[in-house]
Amino acid sequence: MPDFTSLLIDMAPFIAIGMAAQMIDGALGMAFGVITQTLLVSALGVPPATASASVHLVELFTTGASGASHIWHRNVDWGLFRRLVPFGVLGGVAGAYVLSNIDASAARPFVMIYLTGIGFYLLWRAIRLSKPRFEDPRYTRPLALAGGFLDAAGGGGWGPVVTSNLLIQGGDPRKIIGSVNSAEFLLTLSISIAFIATLGLAAFTKITVGLIIGGVVAAPFGAVLASRVGPRYLLLAVAIVLIATSAYSIYRAWPLI
Repeated sequence: MPDFTSLLIDMAPFIAIGMAAQMIDGALGMAFGVITQTLLVSALGVPPATASASVHLVELFTTGASGASHIWHRNVDWGLFRRLVPFGVLGGVAGAYVLSNIDASAARPFVMIYLTGIGFYLLWRAIRLSKPRFEDPRYTRPLALAGGFLDAAGGGGWGPVVTSNLLIQGGDPRKIIGSVNSAEFLLTLSISIAFIATLGLAAFTKITVGLIIGGVVAAPFGAVLASRVGPRYLLLAVAIVLIATSAYSIYRAWPLI
C-alpha cells in the first residue's frame, strides 16, 4: 500500500495536467497536445522527446473517452463525422510517412501564423454574433486531409486547423467541436499504430499513465460544457485559446522563421 501511495503522489502532477488540458480540449475541440507538452517541458522539466511520445500515446485514450462523451451528449453531426474521418486518416498516414523521411516541422510556424489570424477573425465573429444562424460546412474533405497531414507531420494541428476552419464556414460550435473530437480518435489510432508497435509497453511510463488517468477523468466534463455553453461563448473561448496557443508557438519558433 505505501508503494501505491508513493506512486500516486509521483503521478499527481501529470494527472492534474491531463485533467486541465482535456477539460479545455473536450470543451473547445483543440489544445490538448500544446497545453500538455508545454507544461511537461516548461514546468516539470520533462525532455521534449519523452513528452512528445507520451502525449501522442495518451491521446489514444483521451480522444476515445472524449468522443464517447460527445456522442452521449448528442454533440456529434454524423454526416460531418463521416466526411471528416476517411480524409483525416488518409492525411494522417501521409503525414506520418513524410515525417519518417523528411523534416516537415519548418512549416509549423507559418501554420501557426495562419491560425492566429483565424483566431482574431473568430473573435470578431463572436463579438458580433447576436442570433445564432448556422450552416452545414461545405469544404470538409480537403480540410480533413490537410488537418490530418499537419497533425502527423507537424506534431499536432487536427483540432486547431479543422475546428477553426469549420467554424469560419458557419457551423454550429457544439456540433463542430463534438464531431471533430470524435473523429480525432480514429485519426490518432491510425497515426499511432506503428508508434505503439515500436515502443510496446515501454511507452507506459508514470508520465503516460498519469496523463491518461487525468485526461479520461476530465473527458466527460468537457463534453458537458460544450453541450451547455451558448454558441457565442463557445466561439469566443475557441478564438481566445486559438490565439494564445498559436501565438505561443510562434514565439517559441521565432528564431527558425
